[in-house]
Amino acid sequence: MEQMPIGLMVHVTDEVKTALDKVQALGIPTAQILFVVEDWLDRSKWAKAAEQLQSHAVKVTAMFVGFAEESYADIPTIREHVGLVPDKYRDARTEKILVMSDFAKTLGIKELAAHIGFVPEDRDSPTYKAVRDAMRKICDYIYDNDQQVFALETGQETARALHGFIHDCNRMNLGVNFDPANMILYGSGNPIEALDLLGHHLLSVHCKDGKWPQQPGTLGTEFPLGEGEVGIENYIAKLKEVGYTGPLTIEREISGEQQLRDIARAKELLERLR
Repeated sequence: MEQMPIGLMVHVTDEVKTALDKVQALGIPTAQILFVVEDWLDRSKWAKAAEQLQSHAVKVTAMFVGFAEESYADIPTIREHVGLVPDKYRDARTEKILVMSDFAKTLGIKELAAHIGFVPEDRDSPTYKAVRDAMRKICDYIYDNDQQVFALETGQETARALHGFIHDCNRMNLGVNFDPANMILYGSGNPIEALDLLGHHLLSVHCKDGKWPQQPGTLGTEFPLGEGEVGIENYIAKLKEVGYTGPLTIEREISGEQQLRDIARAKELLERLR
């Protein structure tokens, strides 16, 4: 695979082929695919999905896992419903991720990734320790499953907090899917500066843009790549500086024709900058 190929984040809602055909139609050679776990716990679906993925021209580089109850409507909702942090979901979701690791092995995908929620800043808190232990369990299982790796999506913690969590988990197959826009949207820190701390933990990256929240405690606004406050030129330059050579995976979280136009423009921009 060439250095810094362009990629696209796509949600598989029915068949893998349908999602990858969309990527191919845009002239993009790689993809990360998002599965809502509960839709794919039926192992009888896996063989067909694997056949479609393995015969497709688009190379899938990572499997993102999401959950049916998750919502990103606002920060309080995210705290209550996203990832492994909420106590009421943690145990069941941990077990479901282990199943998705088996699915990823069937598909031939080596990287799993997810938002795990707002990990507490207090490293001595019971919740922090419970999430740490769940992450260790996941990492141990997936490493035995074809030496898979797990990428933590950035944004909901500061770079320093995420770095500390990775250190405390103490698993060599745990790293970061770096999304610069998320750090801005959540108000968690300057993404270019964050790469100084997290650069050696990068497993994959997103290319997304956004503007800072207007008020504390609210989410910022996503914008087309190059029109927000990430500073995409500086971002790509910094990725090169820290030695990243993997896919530049575009994520544009809208739908319809405008999404397709924004993705096409993002592809052109990244091809010029990489």
